[in-house]
Amino acid sequence: MRRRMLGAVLPLVLVAAGAAALPAAADPAAVSGLTKSVQGTGSPADHGATANWVIGYDDQATGSGAATITDAVGAGQAFQSGSLHAPPGWTPSWSTDGSTFAGTEPASGVTAVRATNPDAGPDATSLSAALTPPVQAVTTATGGDGFSPILYRTPGGILQAWNIYHHLGATSPKVVCTDLATGQRCPGGPWPKVLNTASGPLGTLGAGDIATTMVEQYVHDPAAPAKVYYPAVTATSVGVGCLDMAASANCGYWSLSATGGSPPVSSIGGLVQSGGNLYGLVSSGAVVCWTIASQSACGGQPYAPIVPAANQPYVYGALTPVAGKVFASMSSPNTAQQPTLGCFDPATATACTAWASARPTGPAGNYNYNVYTAFSATGAPVGACASTTGGTNVTTCYALDGSTLTAPPGPASLTGGVYMFPGEVITDPNGHVRSYLPIWNGGYAGATLCHDWATGAACAGLPAVITHPSANGGATRDYGYTYDPPSGCLIGLGDAGVLFSMDPATGATPCVRSGGQVTLRPGDFYCDGGAHVQGYTAARLTGVDPANVDFAASRVTVVGQDDAVVPTPGFAPDGSVDLTGVSVAAHPSITVTTTLVLHNGTGFSGRLVVDYAGDAPQLCFRTTIAADCAVASVANTATGTDSTGSFTSNTVTLPVAPGVSCTPKVKVDKEICTSSSASKCGPGGVGPWAKQAGVGLLGLLNATAYWRITVTNEGPVGITSAHVVDSVEPSCQTSPFSLAAGQSKQVYCSTYALLSLFPITNQAKASYVPANVPPGTPPSHTGWSSAKACSLLCIL
Repeated sequence: MRRRMLGAVLPLVLVAAGAAALPAAADPAAVSGLTKSVQGTGSPADHGATANWVIGYDDQATGSGAATITDAVGAGQAFQSGSLHAPPGWTPSWSTDGSTFAGTEPASGVTAVRATNPDAGPDATSLSAALTPPVQAVTTATGGDGFSPILYRTPGGILQAWNIYHHLGATSPKVVCTDLATGQRCPGGPWPKVLNTASGPLGTLGAGDIATTMVEQYVHDPAAPAKVYYPAVTATSVGVGCLDMAASANCGYWSLSATGGSPPVSSIGGLVQSGGNLYGLVSSGAVVCWTIASQSACGGQPYAPIVPAANQPYVYGALTPVAGKVFASMSSPNTAQQPTLGCFDPATATACTAWASARPTGPAGNYNYNVYTAFSATGAPVGACASTTGGTNVTTCYALDGSTLTAPPGPASLTGGVYMFPGEVITDPNGHVRSYLPIWNGGYAGATLCHDWATGAACAGLPAVITHPSANGGATRDYGYTYDPPSGCLIGLGDAGVLFSMDPATGATPCVRSGGQVTLRPGDFYCDGGAHVQGYTAARLTGVDPANVDFAASRVTVVGQDDAVVPTPGFAPDGSVDLTGVSVAAHPSITVTTTLVLHNGTGFSGRLVVDYAGDAPQLCFRTTIAADCAVASVANTATGTDSTGSFTSNTVTLPVAPGVSCTPKVKVDKEICTSSSASKCGPGGVGPWAKQAGVGLLGLLNATAYWRITVTNEGPVGITSAHVVDSVEPSCQTSPFSLAAGQSKQVYCSTYALLSLFPITNQAKASYVPANVPPGTPPSHTGWSSAKACSLLCIL
């Protein structure tokens, strides 16, 4: 159904050439169209003014397909850097030669712009994203064993799993991106790639100079979730590294502590976020801190140690935030040192109250790779647990006040030699907080423990130890999981380098669920400042067989720009969701998330589409009209293609007024010949010429006054349709002439005076039209210039 309203008023088109009326409704044979207009200037515009060119795309497609809109920057104007605006779902590109387009804007010289949409139509007033199919197990690229997956969903809805191999040297390739829908590497390979302290595209900055840690914990930037901060080690320091998944680029490194010293700093554990800061633990036992908003180290850090130092090449431990505090574990394999747990209070930048000394988490010789938050039965964070490995595995939990807590029975029952790593926390549909803890070794090829903090026991409906026999034969050697809210699946990764999915409700691998998420801001589809949006219409599933979806078990959630849930009906039997009750005024932005429980995941594909009712979406860019006085007008025409064919916009021609800097300076000087010889007073005569003739030039009976009128164009542009105006002597008036800048024209004429007893004063001026002015511009005039012929009465 076409939901766009085509009757709204679009910006004024100043001059349209050959513009045909567009059909009011979609027709199978109709071709899409473009409507061109310009804003920001009057008519005529001034030289140097900014023109905002607006292209409205009237989509007439009846099926999905690629669409492209191209617009060449017209003569007499220059593209303004950073001004190209493409509607959501469209990818902008720029060209300096009019034919080759790139996805990064060049520093200068843009001659054409373009926007493309790989999946346009049949409704341009919508935004869609791919529904993630059930994720099948896939082996990541070689180069090391990945740690836990970092999930990123592209604007088009493609779910990617990024991973950074742990404990690898600086020059080793270690970052990999996998498209979870296909199981293939992301575009831009080969993978893996090195990590660099300098900002720039992955794989383009030379040899890698960042080494990775043993236990990697990642934090997404709250303001830019595609950016991930990770613990990093360089030749001289430890600190925060930055990975931009949207740009496939390094995005910086910030040192937090120099390596070396006593006790020595060799590595870093973490990172975790609390109160807008990132916290890590260095091998000396000290806490390091970095502020996300300012991109800088916290004042006074590194802070005093909260756990004993461990003289090891890596930090064997982890961090977890708990109710505004940060707990950290530390251990030292193959030594007689006892593993410990410390607590740091960001408010005081010291150890927590009652935590002046770290607490033991196992016997001497035990070590660990984890710490995880402990919750009350109501889901409140109350402390932290650490599960240590050795001849006898021990799990110990402490409350915020330092008192002991009951250990979860699953981890507490593990036999010796089992490794456990930081888990993922999910709140299930019943409101129970669950921790999913990865384990391997000690008889396990890879498995998950699920603890329900509400019941204090293993999660109901799940095995006590959840294995993954369908993923690499069960040899997954789990390191970590990341929860994907749209699909409702856990994505896991481990020492075996195998990415896999798990259903958190059943433990099944693969997770036979799908999900999608679309954030729709209808106002982003426009760039002319007008009111074009009538309201939201619906969310719908396309390319999905409704019979394969258990809608009773599935869910759809709509939240507004303030992250508050907006009440909406659930799924209709056809998979649509009615959004007409959502006010676009109250909610200028909504995020629709669907979690689909499937009966069968084989061959699944589809998209989530969210519609609104509104005018045709717009592509905009700005140009600066040239200061060149020769530019009398600028014009612009856009072209496009989509599944309906090729089409061209109306041409908009904008006249340009000369302005002060392009206005010619024209002067008129009228003189009289003071010689008594007529031969010296004709065209080219030597005169002399003056503004006033001497007494007696006009005799008592009769005489002739000879005049010379000089018209001078001092520039900077020429004049046309010029002529001399003389209200007294008709012979002084001329037919139209033109003068280029810097040229002059002299006009000679005379007045015969009969019985002239009185002086004769004559005056003249010039009328002209400046070159390059818009048609119909009225003539301009110089001031009057006069000369006088005297009789004997001049002295009376």
